[in-house]
Amino acid sequence: MTYTLKIALLSASVLLWGVQASTLAAAADEHDRGRAEPRPEARAPAARPGPRPEAGRPAFDGRGQSGGRGQFDGRGQRLDSRYNHGRYYPPRGTVLRSLPDGYRPYYRGGNRFYFSGGIWYAPRGPEFIVVSPPPGVVISVLPPYYSTVWIGGAPYYYADDVYYTWQPDQNGYAVVDPPDNADAPSPPPTDSAQSDLMIYPKNGQTKEQQSADQFECHDWAKGQTGFDPTQPGGGVSGNADAARGNYNRAMSACLQGRGYQVN
Repeated sequence: MTYTLKIALLSASVLLWGVQASTLAAAADEHDRGRAEPRPEARAPAARPGPRPEAGRPAFDGRGQSGGRGQFDGRGQRLDSRYNHGRYYPPRGTVLRSLPDGYRPYYRGGNRFYFSGGIWYAPRGPEFIVVSPPPGVVISVLPPYYSTVWIGGAPYYYADDVYYTWQPDQNGYAVVDPPDNADAPSPPPTDSAQSDLMIYPKNGQTKEQQSADQFECHDWAKGQTGFDPTQPGGGVSGNADAARGNYNRAMSACLQGRGYQVN
C-alpha cells in the first residue's frame, strides 16, 4: 500500500468518526431537553369539573327568588331572614327521594300535601318536591320554629315564606296569602283586657309570643263566656262580675295550656 493511499484511508476514518460523534451528541441533547421541558398537556392540566347541580334544586337567593346567591348552609338550605326568622329551609323545587320522619298528610283541592318541620312537600312521581302550600290548608300545630308578626293589628305566624292565622271555628291554623302590608309589620298591641291577670311565661316565650297567645286566649274565652272586658260592662246583661269571673277562669285555662303561669 502506497503512502498516498494510507493518508486517504486515515482521512476518511477521521471524517466518519466526526459524523457519528455529532449524531450522538444531538441525540443526547434532545433526550435532556425532553426531560427538562414538560409536554404541553403536563404544563396546563385540565381544570377539574365542579359538582353538578342536584336535579330539582335551582339556584335561589335569600328571598326565595331564583337567580341570586343568597345565604345557604352546608346542606344547600336557604336562610329565611324575613322578620329576623333566622331559620334554614330547603328551597322550593328541592326533590327528595323520601319524606322525613314525623310528616303529616293534608288534602286541599283534591291534591295531597305533606308537612314536616315547617316544610311542605307534594308528590312527584316516586319522589317528593318542596312546594308552597295552598291557602286554606288548616294545621292543628304550628311549625316548631315560627315567628309571630303583627300586621294590621292582627297576629300572623310566619315560617319559610308561609303565613298562618288562627281559625277558632276550625280549631287550627290556616295557611293564608301574604298580607298586603306584609313589609310593614306593626308592634304588638297593648291589651288591657287581661290587666287583672298576672301572666308569667314558663317556657321562655318572647313578649311577641306572649302577646299573641293572650290575644288568642282572649278571643277564645270571649267566645266561651260571652264576656268581653274591652266593652262597657263586658258587653253582657246581668251579673257582669260573675261573667268576668268565668272569663278569667277560661283565660287562665287557655294560657296554662300554652305554658304560662297565671295568678
